[in-house]
Amino acid sequence: MVTTLDERRARHVAGQVPDPELPMLTLADLGVLRGVELLPDGTVVASLTPTYSGCPAMAEMRADVAARLRAAGFARVEIRTVLDPPWTSDWITPEGRRKLAEAGIAPPLAAPRRTGGPVPLRLSATRRAVACPRCGSSDTEETSRFSATSCKALWRCRGCLEPFEYVKEI
Repeated sequence: MVTTLDERRARHVAGQVPDPELPMLTLADLGVLRGVELLPDGTVVASLTPTYSGCPAMAEMRADVAARLRAAGFARVEIRTVLDPPWTSDWITPEGRRKLAEAGIAPPLAAPRRTGGPVPLRLSATRRAVACPRCGSSDTEETSRFSATSCKALWRCRGCLEPFEYVKEI
C-alpha cells in the first residue's frame, strides 16, 4: 500500500542527493529535482530538469538519485528527464544561494519579476553588478565567460583582488 508518508520520504531521499558539479548544493537546492511521486504499484518516479541542454552531469544525477532511492528501500525507481519548462536559475532556493555564497561562488542574480504580457528588452552594454562572495564589493569584473563547468563564469573582485566563480543566470 502506497502512503503519503512513503512519498514524502522518497522526496526527502531524492532531495538530499548532492549535485555532482556543485557538491555544496543538493539537487533540491539547485531546483533540478522537479518532482517525486509514488505510483500505486510502488514505483518511485523522480523527475529531473538539467540546468543546460546536454548537461554532462545528468547521467550521474540520474544514477545517484536512483541509487539513493534503492538504498532507502524503494525497489522500483524510474528517473525522468523533464525539459519543459526549461530550468531557470530562479529555481535555486534561498538556501542554495546561501550555500553557494558560503562556498565562495557568487549565486546568480535573480531575474526581475514580471507579470503577464510581453517581455521587455533592454539593450545596453552594462550588466548588473555581481557582488564578491568574499568581501561583498560590487566592484567586480568578468574575466572569462566560462569556468570549470558551462553553468559558471570566472570573475575577479577589484576590491579584495580575489577571483571567484559566478553561477550564470538563465
